[in-house]
Amino acid sequence: MNSVTGEGIDPKSRRVRLAILDDHEVLLDSLSSWINANATDFDLVLSASTWLELVHSANFPTELVFIDFQLKEPISIEARVRTCRAAGAKVIVLSSLDTREARERALAAGASAFLSKAMPMREVMDAARKTMGLEGGAELQRDWRPLPVGAANESRPKLSHGEIEALKLYVSGFSTVEVAARMNVQYETAKTYLRRVREKYAKANRPASKKAELIRRAAEDGYLQ
Repeated sequence: MNSVTGEGIDPKSRRVRLAILDDHEVLLDSLSSWINANATDFDLVLSASTWLELVHSANFPTELVFIDFQLKEPISIEARVRTCRAAGAKVIVLSSLDTREARERALAAGASAFLSKAMPMREVMDAARKTMGLEGGAELQRDWRPLPVGAANESRPKLSHGEIEALKLYVSGFSTVEVAARMNVQYETAKTYLRRVREKYAKANRPASKKAELIRRAAEDGYLQ
C-alpha cells in the first residue's frame, strides 16, 4: 500500500485532507466544528484566517482547500486559486458574493466549484465529495513544504523593478512571450529577467527552477496580487 498516493486504500474508507481559508474567525470556527463533527470522511488539518498562515503551514498543501472569495488581504482570488492548484490542491471557493462575475473569475482561475455560503453545509460537503470522489485514490502530494514562519522575509532576494514586474506577470499565468509584450520589451529581455529571478532565489537557498516553486516564492514574498 502507498500511503502517499492512496493505492490500496478503499475510497470509501480514506479521509481527504482539507484546509479552510476564511478571515471571518467566527465563521471559520463554525465551519471547522461542523466538518469535524459531521464529515468524518474529511480530515480537517488546517484552518487559516490569513493567506500567509495557510501557505506557511506545515500541513499545506492539502488535497482540497476551501477558500473565501472575499478576503481583506490584497491578494486576488485568481492568485490564491492558482497558487493552491500549482501546489497540487483542488479548490472550492465559498462566497457570500454570489454573482456571475465572481463565479466566472473563480472558475476561470482553476477552482473546481464556486458555492454560496448560504448553502447548507451538507450540500457543500456533497460538492466536496463530488470534487474529490471521481477517482479512487488520493492525489500525489508534491513536495511543497513551506519555510518556517519569518524565513521568507529574511531571505527575500533583492530584485530589480524589471525583475519584479516580470515575476508578477509570469506567476499570474502569462507566458514569457506574453510577459515581454505586456512589459513592452524584447522576448530575450523578459527571459533574462526571469532567469535572474530564479538565480537570485537559488543563491538564497530557496529553489525556484520550476514554475510551481516560483509561484510559491512569489506567494511567500508578497508578489502575488
